[in-house]
Amino acid sequence: MKAIRIHEFGGPEVMKLEDIERPVPAADEILVKVYASGVNPVDWVVRNGGNDFLKQYLTLPMTIGWDAAGIVEETGSGVTDFKKGDAVYGVPNFPGSNGSYAEYCPAKASQFALKPKSISFNEAAGVPLVGLVACNALFELGKLQAGQRVFIHGASGGVGTIAVQMAKAKGAYVTGSASAGNQEFLKQLGADEVIDYKAQKFEALLQDIDLVFDGSPLRDDNERLKCISILKDGGIFVSVNVDFPFSDAVKKALANKNAKGEVVAVQTNHRDWLNEMARLIDDGKVKVNISKVFPLEQVAEAHKESETFHTRGKLILEIRRENEQ
Repeated sequence: MKAIRIHEFGGPEVMKLEDIERPVPAADEILVKVYASGVNPVDWVVRNGGNDFLKQYLTLPMTIGWDAAGIVEETGSGVTDFKKGDAVYGVPNFPGSNGSYAEYCPAKASQFALKPKSISFNEAAGVPLVGLVACNALFELGKLQAGQRVFIHGASGGVGTIAVQMAKAKGAYVTGSASAGNQEFLKQLGADEVIDYKAQKFEALLQDIDLVFDGSPLRDDNERLKCISILKDGGIFVSVNVDFPFSDAVKKALANKNAKGEVVAVQTNHRDWLNEMARLIDDGKVKVNISKVFPLEQVAEAHKESETFHTRGKLILEIRRENEQ
């Protein structure tokens, strides 16, 4: 089978299209015939050698990729909830050696669910990782409830666009930050308010926020302190940047607000959240926003685009066409 492999860490040029042996699923795994894979910032972080959080999990050579949508090709001997031919989406066994930039990838069956029926494989591949991060941040760590106020910092990216819609579907009042060019886009997704982070100071406009979800790629203590300043007493601050620990100043600011600070790490309840997202997508409450689709052999271009941090929604690698067997 064809797969994008790296044998050393570095720039986009280290990714090579190779022919390798097709994996065999373990007893608790499925083998997915991959139609599409999402491209996430974490993919090129891994390609570059990882960060302090990820390095311990990385071994070479490896196939990159943390999102997959496709059809079940094989099931392990212990798998009873999927059968060959099921259309599925989820996250492969990654970080590890078998990511989703490949024609086939193995995965724990518990990390996949049936694909939303109303969308394509390309669209479905844009959901799993960002959706699981958003659900973990908003609901497991952030305890978001209907009627609460949430501020999503960096709302126009892959995680942010799903987070806005998931929070709105929950019944929260949603404020997001984005550039001027993404204001109308976020309102169409359901944001109640949108702040232009270049022209406006959100810390001067907002107060008494129940939950701040910082989905921005900025690793900046001052930004974190601004986010914490708008929390209500006893509020919750959640950051997506797992490799940027809370400083003493941030911890002090949280304590002064009797607030809780969390960092998104390992997502749990994969199947439950994937099923919930599929339901919301099929009910028309969550839309998948695809920025651009690349063929597998153009993976370097996809990474270069992702590294600009200027994409609206998700970048996708198309492994097979929708009607291809």
